[in-house]
Amino acid sequence: MISGGGTGGHIFPAIAIAQAVREREPETRFLFVGAEGKMEMQKVPAAGFAIEGLPIRGYQRGSIVRNLGLPWRLVRSMLKARALVRGFKPHVAVGVGGYASGPVLAAAQRMGVPTLIQEQNSFPGKTNIHLAKRAQRICVAYAGMEKYFPKERILLTGNPVRSDTVKLTGKRPRGLEHFGLREDAPTVFITGGSLGARGINRGVEAALPLWRREGLQVIWQTGTPYLKQAKEALARLGYDDCKVHEFVDRMDLAYAAADLVVARAGAISVSELCLVQKPVILVPLPTAAEDHQTHNARALTDRGAAVLLRDADAVEQLGEQVITLLRDQQALERLRLAIAGLATHDAAQAIAAEVIRLARR
Repeated sequence: MISGGGTGGHIFPAIAIAQAVREREPETRFLFVGAEGKMEMQKVPAAGFAIEGLPIRGYQRGSIVRNLGLPWRLVRSMLKARALVRGFKPHVAVGVGGYASGPVLAAAQRMGVPTLIQEQNSFPGKTNIHLAKRAQRICVAYAGMEKYFPKERILLTGNPVRSDTVKLTGKRPRGLEHFGLREDAPTVFITGGSLGARGINRGVEAALPLWRREGLQVIWQTGTPYLKQAKEALARLGYDDCKVHEFVDRMDLAYAAADLVVARAGAISVSELCLVQKPVILVPLPTAAEDHQTHNARALTDRGAAVLLRDADAVEQLGEQVITLLRDQQALERLRLAIAGLATHDAAQAIAAEVIRLARR
């Protein structure tokens, strides 16, 4: 049983772990558990796995009325999670983070099912810190996590990513063709994650006139809420070399085409960027729980492996920051070499081996 979701940063690692387990043990049965109405309810079945949804959801900022039903949703989710564990009878339960992860792992632990936590961030949330007290294994992506978890149960694996996303060898010409770009101009890939990023999008919109004058090519993934505004901004400028997309399905081709990436500092994005060895400007989401994205970003920037830009400074500084880096090939190469040294390979396989070990034990 694999629980969690809410964003691609939780969903795709969960799928990667399941696929790695299936490669080793083809007869394994899987049940994913997510949150009703979240993207895992579509992405997981599309990958070939069964999923059940819990009515749980997070706190809605700025609306007291919309949060009145949260306690009842939590109770219902805990009851359903217990029923799912009792009915499916898993040999092991895996939590990857997200709303559904807490109730499912808590239920599994109370019922004596071995549990494994896949902690993606350098600064864990309170739920995982609590669940880790009874988990048999905590797979982490960063060193030094004994500050939060029992040292003897930690395994440094890195974060699991989709293997096809990080295999870029020979793909640059195909990536440029896929996005309708040229070889003779620098290219920047803007990605705010699967749900988009308002701060980054506003920074990009402010930078468009400068980037157009400089002849910069752009792959701009906006997310759904900002798509219309982005298209209108490009139409006003006549900026044909900026290609706007609501969502980028072929991340491998976008990475392959890019000379520089601008991204949030979600754990999976950071892990992918280390593996594809791309210079990156990280703009952490300021409202992320426990400010974990800033912690993720600093794990790179403290080692000279990325550039950190505050979300509040994106409108004023992003445009010039991108141009400055693209003009300095030595700086780009230093970033590329530094981030490559932080890459962790075969994380999904390492976690799958632990899942199978726990199930057999």
